Amino acid sequence: MLLSAEKKKRARVFDELYEFNEKMLLNLKYGKVGLKEICEDYPSVKEIFGGKRLLGGEDGQFIDAYMRSIGTTDSLSQIDYLNERKNQLKKLRDESASDYKKYSSLYMKICLLAGILVAVLLA
Repeated sequence: MLLSAEKKKRARVFDELYEFNEKMLLNLKYGKVGLKEICEDYPSVKEIFGGKRLLGGEDGQFIDAYMRSIGTTDSLSQIDYLNERKNQLKKLRDESASDYKKYSSLYMKICLLAGILVAVLLA
């Protein structure tokens, strides 16, 4: 289970970013709620805005670029940018969720087999 923790974290972060992106789009089009209020529902997004880097590598670079652009332009440009990122976030969310399911199942099976092997060797 510890081996799949990073996969679970990645899946959670991209799921929350996708939902945050959707909420930001709705807010920019129809509402005028502050950014802090939108972030309250998403702990990962809140941590990222707080300066914490949750993921490394290309994922971290993507998130950094995404977060730097939030709130820097006018509403219409921001809506266009968020719509462009929507597809990328959906792809990353789906990819990370399938990786988590696949690898967590694999790690559980390996642990079960290792336990059985130890039991057989001790018997």
